[in-house]
Amino acid sequence: MTPLADLLIRRIEAAGPLSLADYMADCLLHPEHGYYATREPFGAAGDFTTAPEISQMFGELLGLCLAQSWLDQGAPSAFTLAELGPGRGTLMADVLRATRGVPGFHAAARVVLVEASARLRAVQRETLAAYPVEWVEGVAALPDRPLFLLANEFFDALPIRQFVRDSEGWRERVVGLAEGRLTFGLTGASRLAALEHRLADTGPGEVVEISPAAAPIMAGIAERIATHGGLALVTDYGGWRSRRDTLQALRAHRFADPLEAPGEADLTAHVDFEALAQAAAPCATSYTEQGALLLRLGIAARAAKLAGSLQGDARESHLAAYRRLTDPAEMGTLFKALAVSPPQSAPPPGFA
Repeated sequence: MTPLADLLIRRIEAAGPLSLADYMADCLLHPEHGYYATREPFGAAGDFTTAPEISQMFGELLGLCLAQSWLDQGAPSAFTLAELGPGRGTLMADVLRATRGVPGFHAAARVVLVEASARLRAVQRETLAAYPVEWVEGVAALPDRPLFLLANEFFDALPIRQFVRDSEGWRERVVGLAEGRLTFGLTGASRLAALEHRLADTGPGEVVEISPAAAPIMAGIAERIATHGGLALVTDYGGWRSRRDTLQALRAHRFADPLEAPGEADLTAHVDFEALAQAAAPCATSYTEQGALLLRLGIAARAAKLAGSLQGDARESHLAAYRRLTDPAEMGTLFKALAVSPPQSAPPPGFA
C-alpha cells in the first residue's frame, strides 16, 4: 500500500466514495504524495516519453507553424509565447531554437510557461537558462496580448469523470472500498443535463468521459485569441467524441492497474477534441491527425536532411523517431492536433 492509498482509504471510510476526477487529482497532484510532486516522469528513466523527447523535429515544426502564423497576422510587436504543462522544457527549447532565424520573432516574444509544480519549474529553468522565461500557475494569469500557445500531452492529464449509460440514464463511476481495498463502483442512475445530448448516440453499457477542467482552460485561451489574435496548437492522444473507457495508468513505460499504486503511476485519459473545439467558440478550429500535420509541415524533408549527417545507430535511432511520430501504427493517427485561431481566420500551416 502506498502512502497515498492509505490516505485515500481513510478519506473514503469517513466521507464515502470519490468521483474519478477527485481520485485522479489526488493521485497526480497531492502536494506530498502525488505523482508529479514525487518523481521524474519523463524519458527512458521515467514512466512515459512525449513527442518532444522522441525527436527535436516535433518542436521545430510546431514552432515554425507558430512563427508563420505570427507573420500572417501582421507580426504583432509584443506577444505571449506560452506552453501548458511544459515538462522538462524540451518542447519550448526546440521552438526557440527553430525560430531564431525568423526576423523579429524573439524580440517580440514574451515566453511564459504555465506550470504549477515547483520541482518541474526548476528543471525548466535549467533547460531554458539561455532565455528570459516567466512562470504562471494557470491560463487566467496569461497576459492580455496576442497569444501563441502550445499544449502537448497536457489535456490528457486533467482529471475526468466517467458515466456509464443504462436504460434509466447515467451512472457515475466512483472509487470506493471492498474488503479494505480500493475498487470501482457505480452510483445510482440519473438524468444529467450535461449528457442529455449523448442519449442519441450511445447505448446501454457505453461509457462517456467528461473533463471538468478542460473547457474552462480552453475557453480562457480562446478568449485571448479571439480578442488579441494568436494561435493555440493542442497535440494529444484522443478522438473527436468520447464514447468509451480510456482511463489508463502508466508505470515504467507499461500499463498498470489505475487503483494499484496511487501516486506512483501516471493517470491519463483520451482527450475529447470535440468538447475542446466547442469550448473554443467563437474562435475558428481545425482538426487533424498528428502524422498528417507533421508531414504537411515538412517533417519528411527535415528527417532526410538530419539523417544525412548521421551514421550507424544514431541514424537508425533518428529514422525510428521519425516513424514513431508519423506512422499510423504508432503515434501518427492515435495522436491528434487541434488548432485554435481567430474567428473567421484561415487554417494555420499544416491544417489546410
